[in-house]
Amino acid sequence: MSKDGLILPKDFPQLLNDTFLRAARGEETEHVPVWCMRQAGRYLPEFRETRAGKDFFETCRSPETCCELTLQPLRRFAFDAAIIFSDILVVPQAMGMDVQMVPGKGPTFPEPLKEPEDLQRLQTKVDVGKELGYVFKAITLTRHKIEGKVPLIGFTGAPWTLMSYMIEGGGSNTHSKAKRWLYRHPESSHMLLRMLTDVIVEYLLGQVAAGAQALQVFESHAGILGPVEFKEFSLPYLRDIARRVKDKLKEAGQDVPMIVFAKDAHYGVEDLSQSNYEVVGLDWTIDPRSARERTGGKVSLQGNMDPCALYAPKEQISDIVKRMLEGFGTRGYIANLGHGLYPDMDPENVGAFVEAVHQHSKQMIKQM
Repeated sequence: MSKDGLILPKDFPQLLNDTFLRAARGEETEHVPVWCMRQAGRYLPEFRETRAGKDFFETCRSPETCCELTLQPLRRFAFDAAIIFSDILVVPQAMGMDVQMVPGKGPTFPEPLKEPEDLQRLQTKVDVGKELGYVFKAITLTRHKIEGKVPLIGFTGAPWTLMSYMIEGGGSNTHSKAKRWLYRHPESSHMLLRMLTDVIVEYLLGQVAAGAQALQVFESHAGILGPVEFKEFSLPYLRDIARRVKDKLKEAGQDVPMIVFAKDAHYGVEDLSQSNYEVVGLDWTIDPRSARERTGGKVSLQGNMDPCALYAPKEQISDIVKRMLEGFGTRGYIANLGHGLYPDMDPENVGAFVEAVHQHSKQMIKQM
């Protein structure tokens, strides 16, 4: 495991629960696997305690802290997968942009991209090992410390989502500055999206080399685009990422399931199911039965309970989960929320969600 005090990405403990990986590939499982986006998050008191007084991105750059935060939810809940604690905005940082997490405001770029000539400020050839090695170290350390309990997911933001942050300078309701680029500077927009895609491909391959057993691509701002813009400025890059990552992994004799989560892109479900990803993640605005029909059994599906359903009493959570499972069916399905957990959620209700998924799905599979 270690050589001269270094943790190496080999000799990992044997995986004891591969339910998540089997479901991702559409194979039979004993129960429906479940995990939550932002399962390592502020809703957990131990997370708040570990993070107290520390700068957010400083935390992201500490492999030991990221490992601890990733493992915390597994000590409480019977999740079937873990996702490495990190942030999508480490990619713009690696390309030379300053990003700060401002309390009460969220991610902030003091000098966002304003005009196409600002692209010259970006590093085009990024050495991901040098710039993002701290993420790889966190993944390797976590793979050892997780002791094979569940698989570890690596992730990235998608090109359009990262582009919108880099131009808006932070969160936005309208994303009008970023969308202005699409209409006014389409060539420069494609140039930036290609630059991001190149870095993302290397970043994901580095995560697999470090020990990630699955990968999720977050297109969090998909819904701000219409169907036409989505097909031009998001979908081609999502497909390119999956194809290039899979081709490289194939050369190395590796096969790692990939998940695409394009929030609010209900119009793109069919296209996403034909994009080389094993799993399509869904938000809560999509009906499970309709998603199954529209994807035609080509992919596994992940999602999609409204996170706010966790404010309901536990008995009601159980009923909501049962309906969701009946809609999706138990094969080729990974239970999750339609977005991440919110900071004011009760950990006990998260536990009730996980328990309900396991309990109801086991009964449904037994009755088949």
